[in-house]
Amino acid sequence: MRLTGPRPSSRSARPRLPRSWRGRRVFTGSVLAAFGGVSAVVQFAGQLFPGVVSRPGPVLAASVALCLAWGLVRARPQAAVRQEFGRPGMTVVVEEGDLFDQPGHLVVGFTDTFDTLVDGGVVINDGSVQGQLLARRYAGDAGRLDAELAAALAGVAPVAWESPRDKPRGKRARYPIGTVAVLGTRPDLVFGVAYSRMGNDCVASSGVEDLWLGLGRLWDAVRLHGQLERLTMPLTGAGLARLHDLDEDSLLRLILLSFVVHSWERRVCRELRVVIRPGELGRIDLPETGAFLAGLAAGARRHT
Repeated sequence: MRLTGPRPSSRSARPRLPRSWRGRRVFTGSVLAAFGGVSAVVQFAGQLFPGVVSRPGPVLAASVALCLAWGLVRARPQAAVRQEFGRPGMTVVVEEGDLFDQPGHLVVGFTDTFDTLVDGGVVINDGSVQGQLLARRYAGDAGRLDAELAAALAGVAPVAWESPRDKPRGKRARYPIGTVAVLGTRPDLVFGVAYSRMGNDCVASSGVEDLWLGLGRLWDAVRLHGQLERLTMPLTGAGLARLHDLDEDSLLRLILLSFVVHSWERRVCRELRVVIRPGELGRIDLPETGAFLAGLAAGARRHT
């Protein structure tokens, strides 16, 4: 739920060393391989042209610089992956970016109380996806957001009510995990899915089963209301929901697997776009994510 870390900003053109474990491994391996190749070339050139290596200092410095540059190029972080699926006809994209700059329908995670109060960040943190939804889609108008939520949830019976003594802040009606509130109008619907429980101490918590259930209900709602239009979502579960059972890589694969499996039954939308904040991108192995998606696409072709 929370958007931790800095907001996206302009990047420096200066090369940066890779931060992820995989990036450092690729960087080190590439530098060593390049150094071996350059050394062989220098030795061969020295036999043909002895004058070339008469001053080894500059040659060594140039060789090291070349190897480091090659390592940085090879280990440069991947910013996006894209996979086309023939069955059903759809596209899945995982990319770095700003969630609220994307066109089309949007997924926002909620708790079972559908709290929206961000005053002081006690109930909902203003840096969370929910807080950004209120600020950027509703211009800070909490009354309008609450009215739309009430209308969307009018046909859903709460499973419990908290007393003012037990939960003095925020809303007190609890809805079933997996409840989806469809807000706004096409082509910019917001699908608010409850996948975590808001404690009476205003601390949200969730688990893998809750998230899996919420995702399944989400795809059903998108299929019913989205008219196959593009759907954008964050790395749901990576913030204040306290879903500690999964790291970012595993969480992303769980989301993608849930979407693809449900799409095999009935197509959910033409394009799903999972937008990763720059602060989370370094903890995700995008090449492995691309391989995972390619495997799912290949499996779909085999079962056609």
